[in-house]
Amino acid sequence: MKFERYGLGLIKGLVVTSKNLFRHRITVCYPEKRQTPSKRVRGNELVWNKAKCTVCTTCAKTCPQGSIHMVTAVDPENPGKMIVTKFEVDSGYCINCGLCVEACPYKALHMAYAYEQAKYRRQDLVLSNEQLFASPERRVSAYMHPEVEPELPAQTLFVDQKH
Repeated sequence: MKFERYGLGLIKGLVVTSKNLFRHRITVCYPEKRQTPSKRVRGNELVWNKAKCTVCTTCAKTCPQGSIHMVTAVDPENPGKMIVTKFEVDSGYCINCGLCVEACPYKALHMAYAYEQAKYRRQDLVLSNEQLFASPERRVSAYMHPEVEPELPAQTLFVDQKH
């Protein structure tokens, strides 16, 4: 049976710690420097294009979590046409799978580019109608829509950053 001296493991651990203590920092903390995600990221919110939507409700039927809720009605100006009176997405239940975007035959749904969507209240996670439209803050990603890719910024990689 081999006996080691008391504290030898502790000294070895301190040597490793002291070597790494004075090395240049590689990882930058998140709030200090934000990275640009991939152009085809599945962000944690949806962007809805009302003009392209034909009220087929395929997105709501495809959602495995049931986080998309659509209320439709007959258009009073055109009785043969349906309109969306309420389009609601509960991003708290959404698992960001992208099946709704893939299923939409008219390209009316996009995954958003954002990934910072933490809220303090549960009801703030439910987005409806105008809150789902594209805006400068709510940019669409190129997930399932490669035609959007040229207008998005390049992804930042840790390999390319100078230390």
